[in-house]
Amino acid sequence: MSTLRNTHLIITARLISDFGAFLNMVALATYVYLLSNSAMSVGIFLASRVGGGIVASLIGTRFYRRWNGRLPLIAFDLLRACLLGLLLITPVSQQGLLLPVIAFGLGFGNSMFAIGLNSQLPRLIPADQLLKANAWITSASSAAMVGGSLVSGLLVAAFGFETVFALNALTYVLAALLIVPLRFDAPTVHEESARGEWSALKQGLRATPVVAAMLAVTMADTLGSAAHNVGFPILSKLLTPDSASTTLGLMLAVWASGKLLGARIASRLKGSDNINLERRFFFGVALMSCGFILMFQQHSLYGLLLFSLPAGLGDGFSEVGLMSRLQREPEHLRLPIFSFLTLLQMTGFGIGMLIAAPFYAWWAPGAVVLLFHGIPLCTLLTVKMLAFKRERVARSSPTPVP
Repeated sequence: MSTLRNTHLIITARLISDFGAFLNMVALATYVYLLSNSAMSVGIFLASRVGGGIVASLIGTRFYRRWNGRLPLIAFDLLRACLLGLLLITPVSQQGLLLPVIAFGLGFGNSMFAIGLNSQLPRLIPADQLLKANAWITSASSAAMVGGSLVSGLLVAAFGFETVFALNALTYVLAALLIVPLRFDAPTVHEESARGEWSALKQGLRATPVVAAMLAVTMADTLGSAAHNVGFPILSKLLTPDSASTTLGLMLAVWASGKLLGARIASRLKGSDNINLERRFFFGVALMSCGFILMFQQHSLYGLLLFSLPAGLGDGFSEVGLMSRLQREPEHLRLPIFSFLTLLQMTGFGIGMLIAAPFYAWWAPGAVVLLFHGIPLCTLLTVKMLAFKRERVARSSPTPVP
């Protein structure tokens, strides 16, 4: 009964928290541009948000070794609520300097919450239920993306930015209240055993090269993700100049629906051993990259939406496979692995956006996405070739005589 309650609470809290994150991602970026009328200000705002995530990934392991359980998760929800509340009490004339600070705090809070939740989920839910729980969490996140992205513009148009910021702060308070009843099992790794975290992580990755390969593919995949995120509004405007925002909303909705469906399918497939999770992750990345490449080759709205679905399916497969596999690692490695994963994602996404943006001035969107999503596909191919070579060497090695 306690396990079922924990699962329901954490899924609902993640749904509400992610809805708030997508709501403010759209609303705040628009608000910054309207306030400053400067693309550079939007760039600084987004860079500050990514910077907060990078800082969180660097200190997350040490922080959660000392403070774990539900209280830090509650604190980071309330931190995000307070940061948005600052926009309600600060005069508009003074918000220009405050917005990068708020962006940094939101990026920091989002990443710290994700590190704490993902690394501690095995202390909330039994191992045999983790795959289904991760699938539901990914589904909730996808639904939150659809809702937050589509509702944000409507709420701003109907009620104004202040109302949206107040509602957004309320979503984080509600998420914090849902975390209060959670009950975590006691940790088996304590602060005094947390010395040399990064060296222990390196040793752990050497012992499990497949996990190192999954992290390498994830890093490559963030470069592709950065490229298609920069290209979304460009492609939407090229296909439908008079209704680019509507096209963008539809594309994100279909993609997120595919991600939700992919997560549900991944949780129902037979086989939950490590090798099954690893195969789902690699297959998901390949499907996602191919889906985005085909999306950006289209010349009609229907073609765009058609290939948005497999891109989302692949994303759902890969996320469920990755989270479930990393949570199988021993407890002393889980926290540094998830901190390192966040570092890879934040740096890869930030660097990818900086590198990909100029290419759109030189090349067609389809060519840019083909280049950047070709990176994870080539990384996957390299990983498979290395694995095949290692298996062939192992088979050819003489068997020791007992």
